[in-house]
Amino acid sequence: MANKVLLILVDGMRPDSISLGGGKEFEAFFKSGTYSFQAKTVFPSVTLPCHMSLFHSVDPGRHGITTNTYIPQVRPINGLIEVLTAAKKTTAFAYNWEQLRDLNRPGNLEYSWFEQQHLETALSVDQRTTAAAVKMIQEHAPDFVFLYLGGADLWGHQCGWMSREYLDSVKNAWECIQQICTNLPEAYTVIVTADHGGHDRNHGDIIPEDMTIPVVFKGALFPKGKELEHFDIRDIAPTIVDILGVEPDPEWEGQSILTQEKVRPA
Repeated sequence: MANKVLLILVDGMRPDSISLGGGKEFEAFFKSGTYSFQAKTVFPSVTLPCHMSLFHSVDPGRHGITTNTYIPQVRPINGLIEVLTAAKKTTAFAYNWEQLRDLNRPGNLEYSWFEQQHLETALSVDQRTTAAAVKMIQEHAPDFVFLYLGGADLWGHQCGWMSREYLDSVKNAWECIQQICTNLPEAYTVIVTADHGGHDRNHGDIIPEDMTIPVVFKGALFPKGKELEHFDIRDIAPTIVDILGVEPDPEWEGQSILTQEKVRPA
């Protein structure tokens, strides 16, 4: 049975919001896999630069995206989707923030679902985005599925990180994660993470509240209850291609955690 990957990203989810928003069950979900509550994102800790670094495994100084406005790369580097497409792997996106269309080059996704998210519809759109990803998996079983949930970031900007409204959106994200992980085929490794954190009503600074993110890997290849000592958002793409048996792009800066003997199961 070929390995597959489901990557779920909750925009703006701070590690300390997990137990406060999602409760002990959400915290236990992380701790039941190979996880970190002290993983690091890149600077500037802004949504599009962080996503570009996740998908291209280089820092913003290399891919050139430092704001939420996409500009063509001066020295283009292959991202995760280009690498998987070249290896004949099927890929799918379900997302609700339009700028994420630029994470891959046109024509590389086999399946894609998008609905623009607004503050008043944030929670329901996250739920519909999740339902679309569930349908893609049920009908097509892509090798790689990316599910983006943007509600927490919207409410963080509106009411403040760690506000009740923000924590409610984290709880909603946890419910979405439960929805898609229920009856998920065993072939899928699940990765849940964030792009950045936040403070007050903003993010983008070099402070722990903005730069620290959670991450968990849940699947047969990853030890249960293993806390990672060091993890960087640039390590996600190399780990995904390692799970799928694909070679990383030679320009990528991150490292698969499966290459570390202390993580790879015997």
